[in-house]
Amino acid sequence: MKVKVAFICVANSCRSQMAEGFAKHYGSDVLEVYSAGTKLTEKVNPNAVEVMKEVGIDISSHRPKLLDEIPQKVDILITMGCNVECPYIPCKLKEDWGLDDPDGKPLDEFRKTRDIIESKVKELIKRVKNNEINLN
Repeated sequence: MKVKVAFICVANSCRSQMAEGFAKHYGSDVLEVYSAGTKLTEKVNPNAVEVMKEVGIDISSHRPKLLDEIPQKVDILITMGCNVECPYIPCKLKEDWGLDDPDGKPLDEFRKTRDIIESKVKELIKRVKNNEINLN
């Protein structure tokens, strides 16, 4: 059975979308991946799409989703550092990755954020595969 992980942000237009893309790319064998936001936005940030394409991951078909579009209970809940309190979502592990939002900043800031997210997602997948996270 796969581990359900949700990446949560305010608008679900950038950081959480990149995390979803990396998690599906690297961890689809062990993870069931979702992302969502606390407020609806129109589209995924084009700069996020562009910097993900640079590393061979296409998130251009992604769309922003609200919390009610993902499972109401997940195993792992990752907040991206949005400085807002998420509504309660039952989970076995909750982490806040404390990432600054690159929206409105130069493309290099998107790349830096992307690279941090990639590293954190790979580490999360490693922890899941090595049973380092207690999900019981």
